[in-house]
Amino acid sequence: QVRLAESGGGLVQVGASLRLSCTASGRTFSRDAVAWFRQVPGKDSEHVASINFNGESTHYDDSVKGRFTISRDNANSMAYLQMDKLKPEDTAKYYCAVGPDYLHTGRWNYPWWGQGTQVTVSS
Repeated sequence: QVRLAESGGGLVQVGASLRLSCTASGRTFSRDAVAWFRQVPGKDSEHVASINFNGESTHYDDSVKGRFTISRDNANSMAYLQMDKLKPEDTAKYYCAVGPDYLHTGRWNYPWWGQGTQVTVSS
């Protein structure tokens, strides 16, 4: 079992940056892939970015490529999502999730999820 807690969300203006953090506890974090998903009310969750167990490989949705950067610090059981050049369409609740394969973008690949942190980008 992995327990995940996201932080760092907030209300920002278009073009601003935010850094989301994900704190993990429980089972060995360094063996798992980590992903960030986002969801707006009434829609399915959407894969944003994922990173493999040692941080050497990443995968991004086309909508965030070049603007978002996923990273992890296994020594401290942390993962991050640096979000730059934010757009109104990035507004969503962002979730950290842990699973076996960073290349899989379906939420079913990630058994453990945090409670989410809200990001709102105003124009």
